[in-house]
Amino acid sequence: MSKKIAVLVGSLRKGSFSKQIAKNLMKLFPSDYEPEFVEIGNLPLYNEDIDTPENVPAEYTEFRNKVKDAAGVLFVTPEYNRSIPGGLKNALDVGSRPYGQSIWDKKPAAIVSVSPGAISGFGANHALRQSLVFLNMPILQQPEAYIGNVTQILDEDGNVAEGTVGFLQSIVDAYVELLNRY
Repeated sequence: MSKKIAVLVGSLRKGSFSKQIAKNLMKLFPSDYEPEFVEIGNLPLYNEDIDTPENVPAEYTEFRNKVKDAAGVLFVTPEYNRSIPGGLKNALDVGSRPYGQSIWDKKPAAIVSVSPGAISGFGANHALRQSLVFLNMPILQQPEAYIGNVTQILDEDGNVAEGTVGFLQSIVDAYVELLNRY
């Protein structure tokens, strides 16, 4: 039986560099893992007033069920204003509620930050780690995954340069090791 991996991409942009990197990472998982994109762009902003047993938005329920069924979560995100994009933060909030029913609890995670700049999304990577620690998610520590100058490693079809594949594989391999401990 294959292990499902929820892949959450912080960028909602159609031509997202983060999504292109996520696609490259997904190809590198062993055959007994099934990475799958989980949509976050359709989630209404979290509001406890609409998250009631008789009125839960269908998007919340679908999102929660997909992540709940996953063995782990791979986050691939850009940096917005030295932090994570609002859509990704909203997804974290939706998944952490209702109180005491968090879908994130004890679910192993890996974070890859992506940027066209040289800082490589360092701020987003660490801001996301801060939230995941609170959500009680064991997080891959090494290798740290900051991908800078992304436009120089992607070709016109969204594939990474040959020299980058080994680095991406090292991330996936270490993450699989973490997943196998849980």
